Amino acid sequence: MTEEEMALMIEKAAEAGAKKALREVGLSDEEANSDVKELRNLLDTWRITKRTAVKTIVQAVTYLFLGALITGAYLNFNDES
Repeated sequence: MTEEEMALMIEKAAEAGAKKALREVGLSDEEANSDVKELRNLLDTWRITKRTAVKTIVQAVTYLFLGALITGAYLNFNDES
C-alpha cells in the first residue's frame, strides 16, 4: 500500500466517522447549520445575562453597604448633638 493510498483511506475513514458522529447528535440534516448558529446565539445570550445578573447583584450590595454607612454616620452625628 502506497502512502497516497493510505492517506486516502484515512481521509475516507475520518469523513465517515465525522458523518456518523453528526448523525448521532442529530446534526446531519439540512437545518444543522442553522441549529448550530441558534445554539451559539443562545449560549452568547446566556453569557450576557449571567454577566448582567452578577453586575446587578454587586451593584445592589454596594448600594446597601453605602446606605448602611451613611445611615450609621447620620445616627452617630445626631447622637453627638
